Amino acid sequence: MAHPKVGNMAPAFTLLNQHGEKVSIKDFKGEKNVVLYFYPKAMTPGCTLQACGLRDTKDELDKRDVVVLGVSIDPVKRLPRFIEKHELNFTLLSDEDHAITDKYGCWALKKFMGKEFMGLVRTTFIIGKDGRLKKIMNKFKTKSHHESLMLELDDLNL
Repeated sequence: MAHPKVGNMAPAFTLLNQHGEKVSIKDFKGEKNVVLYFYPKAMTPGCTLQACGLRDTKDELDKRDVVVLGVSIDPVKRLPRFIEKHELNFTLLSDEDHAITDKYGCWALKKFMGKEFMGLVRTTFIIGKDGRLKKIMNKFKTKSHHESLMLELDDLNL
């Protein structure tokens, strides 16, 4: 499945956060810019690097009226441990059936150690306060994802 088009409204969704509470993209419309990032699995090295980079840029993101939402196919019960262990300061969402991951075009064929399988492809979407998709980031290093994100936000004047 392809990513939604930049300029279009971000696909609607409602998922459970780390507390088992419903969170919808529409909750932020008119209030906040949203960084919606899809990551493969909590507690893995690459996902931890990426999450900690976002954690460490919270003050700068707050100044830009940006809220971060991380989406994985992890069950809700796994998310609090990831947050606590790494002192994450943003919301994580569970998409166990990968319905939203599919909707955003992030469920695809992957290769690892010579094997092919379907899985979540690490991707970041920047969504404006108007609910429209401003940018799709899918070429970055997990270690410097937060730096690439800040450059994109600068380019978008957010």
